[in-house]
Amino acid sequence: MGTRSFRNRPTEHTTFYPRLVGTTAAVASNSYLAVNAALDVLKGGGNAVDGAVAAALVEGVVNPQMHTIGGECPMLIRQAGSARVFSVNGNMVAPLRATPQEYRRRGLSEVPSEGVLAAGVPAAFGALLLALSRFGTMSFADVVGPARTLASSGFPVSAGLRDQEGYGLADLAEKFGGWPASRDLYLPGGRVPDVATSLRNPALARSLEWLEGTEKAVAGCRADRLAAVVREFYEGEIAEAIHAFVRDRDGLLEKSDLERFETRVEDPVSLSFGSATVFKCGFWTQGPVLLQTLAILRNFDLRALGHNSPDYLHLVAEAMKLAFADREQYYGDPAQTSIPAEVLLSAQYAAARARLVDTGQASHELRPGNAYRGRPLLPAAQSFLPRPWGRGTVHVDVVDRQGNMASLTPSGAWLRSCEVIKEVGFPLSSRMMTFYLEPEDHPNVVAPGRQPRTTLTPSLAFRDGKPWMTFGTMGGDQQDQWQLQFFVNRAVFGMTLQEAIEAPKFSSEHFPGFFAPHDYALRRLRVEPRVGPQAVADLRRRGHDVELAPDWSEGFLSGVELDEDRGSVEVGFDPRGSKSAVFPSFGFAW
Repeated sequence: MGTRSFRNRPTEHTTFYPRLVGTTAAVASNSYLAVNAALDVLKGGGNAVDGAVAAALVEGVVNPQMHTIGGECPMLIRQAGSARVFSVNGNMVAPLRATPQEYRRRGLSEVPSEGVLAAGVPAAFGALLLALSRFGTMSFADVVGPARTLASSGFPVSAGLRDQEGYGLADLAEKFGGWPASRDLYLPGGRVPDVATSLRNPALARSLEWLEGTEKAVAGCRADRLAAVVREFYEGEIAEAIHAFVRDRDGLLEKSDLERFETRVEDPVSLSFGSATVFKCGFWTQGPVLLQTLAILRNFDLRALGHNSPDYLHLVAEAMKLAFADREQYYGDPAQTSIPAEVLLSAQYAAARARLVDTGQASHELRPGNAYRGRPLLPAAQSFLPRPWGRGTVHVDVVDRQGNMASLTPSGAWLRSCEVIKEVGFPLSSRMMTFYLEPEDHPNVVAPGRQPRTTLTPSLAFRDGKPWMTFGTMGGDQQDQWQLQFFVNRAVFGMTLQEAIEAPKFSSEHFPGFFAPHDYALRRLRVEPRVGPQAVADLRRRGHDVELAPDWSEGFLSGVELDEDRGSVEVGFDPRGSKSAVFPSFGFAW
């Protein structure tokens, strides 16, 4: 043993990133530039929601391969001193011309995976301004400054923006050959920019400056000025540019669709698990699938199984398969379809579903329950053919010392979804690709004004009746799989926030995802090698089709904890973001 060494003990159980604890506020996001924006706002007197809005606006500038303001942004928010949690429904809606008949008239058998025929009303901007108005304290000018400056003056190209598989500029260069506005903006000089070179988005900067000017020109109270900004986005020159872009490409979105759009504040759904209560957005997201899985797992002694033991991995995988089968069968826009929500989250239904788990053998079937009758299995003839839900996203967590908590999952309108609208500097989202054209009784059939179901799924949790933590991740269909494992790591196995994030994880591809090509692989488990060869061999023996993923590729989580008794906040964030060249995740507490 070397006498000059500073460490001789093994390091495999220490985290890559340290515990970051403060007493004032904590921020986590998928870019250090977004974290910096939130810090500026918080140190300037803003609260957690003000900071989260500033961070989300920056994410839409510096991580456009994952999100721009033409996309969506579901949120969960807790106000200081309150036991209530609010859900901000930041999901798009379909144009009034969007019907199965209209797509079939165009010779299509499904909604396209990109382009204007997959575009609904941009929802992220309206959601951010609603959150700012109702739960924040600052003006639009106060929070938009960092994003506007980065768009105008330039920001460094990250490894994720350049090289992310399937989404980065290197992989999109050929596609941009047919999208001149995207090419001119993101391939300056016709070349893929190198990592760390500066990139500007002058059109987006002008759009944000125009909206900022709209606010300053309006007399009245703060709420009136913010309302004017929203009207300008959805009814003014930006809306005109969006409409002209879609019209010229024979799309469905009309200016009247933007004009009638409204963001809603709703009650979230929740579930008690031990001493914790977990809150999720409603059944228009996949969020309740995490709650359904937890409800099934309440019927087993997880601690006795041991973290990431073969028995534990098998059980969690089988429970997720049951919950995700229900996701496909029942989830959709609650405003336009009937959803048996109370049954899906009930203890009785979960117990019946739990009895379907074979602890020794992986199921090779898609098995939704008969929730309308409270029975554990739906006859196979009544099951809907599954399809995938989607991928690509960022996440923002902010908590301040007063106890304001914000969990945001901005996504959509990424660079591969649609050509950039030259005049405004951002593309439209393709979230409508998750819709079905048939059968007509499917909960997610495309319809005028309907919201497509989405993978976007922020989380917020209380413990012992007190606010505890916010958390989330990018990852499409994997979001709630990874969040589930993180939460159990923290709540059951007592890991620290950072340990729970960095622990080895897995995901199942047994059920269909949200996005085209809507594929799935029965019994497929994608596992990080750090679970160990013995666990992998045991899972294969039980019938799982185990695929060894590259290590540090199953995750991308972040979270912030609040300890009111100690007067502290703690932040954690995932090294997988940089290890997998997706985005430069970062967090800070002080």
